[in-house]
Amino acid sequence: MPDTPDTAPTAPPDRSREPGQGLTKEEALHRLLEGHWRYLENSRLQRTVTAADRGLHAQGQYPFAALLGCADSRVAPELIFDQGQGDLFVVRVAGNIIGLSGLASLEYAVQNLGVRLIVVMGHENCGAVKAALDVHDAPGPIGYLLREIAPAVEVARTAPGPLLDRAVECNVKHTVNNILERSETLKKYVDDGQLRVVGIVYRLSSGDIEFHATAG
Repeated sequence: MPDTPDTAPTAPPDRSREPGQGLTKEEALHRLLEGHWRYLENSRLQRTVTAADRGLHAQGQYPFAALLGCADSRVAPELIFDQGQGDLFVVRVAGNIIGLSGLASLEYAVQNLGVRLIVVMGHENCGAVKAALDVHDAPGPIGYLLREIAPAVEVARTAPGPLLDRAVECNVKHTVNNILERSETLKKYVDDGQLRVVGIVYRLSSGDIEFHATAG
C-alpha cells in the first residue's frame, strides 16, 4: 500500500549547518573512520563544489572535527579521511606539536564552532621526530620545535621496538597530554564528557591508522 501524506517517512533533518554539524564525539569519530575506510578502498566520494556551495561556505563554517597534524606534504587529512571543504578544522605544524597558536585554534573550534572531537595525528617516518632523535639542540625556531618533541624521544629510547616508530607514537601521546595540561578550557570539556581527544599514527606505507591515546 503506498504511503499516504500522513504516513510517508520524513527525511532526517539537515544538520550540516549546525555547530559541529550536530554530531556527538562518537558520531564524529565514526564519520572519520568511515571516510578513512573509503580512502583505503580507493572509493572516495566524488564531490563537486558549486557556486551555491561557495556561497554557503562564505556565510560560515561548520566542521565536525578538529585535527592537529604534521605539516608533512604526504599526510593531508582531508584526503586520508575523505572529507570535503568545511568538514575538518585543521591545524598543521611540523611534528604535530602544540604551541599557543595551535592551542588557541583548538579552543576556538570547540568553544565557537561546536566541535566535539579533536584528533592528534602523527605519521610514520616523521622528519621532525627523526631530527629530535638525531640533533640535541639547534638555534632559533627549529630548536624550539626539537625541545617540544624531546620529552617524547626520551621516553621512546626506553621502549622496545624500532626507535623512530616508538618516538612517533610517544610524540602523539605527549601532544595529547600537552593539550589537556596546557588548556584548562579543553580539559574541562573532556572532564564534562563533551569532548574526546584521540591520538593516532598514520602509516605512510600502508595507509592504515593506529590509535595510541584517548581522552574523553
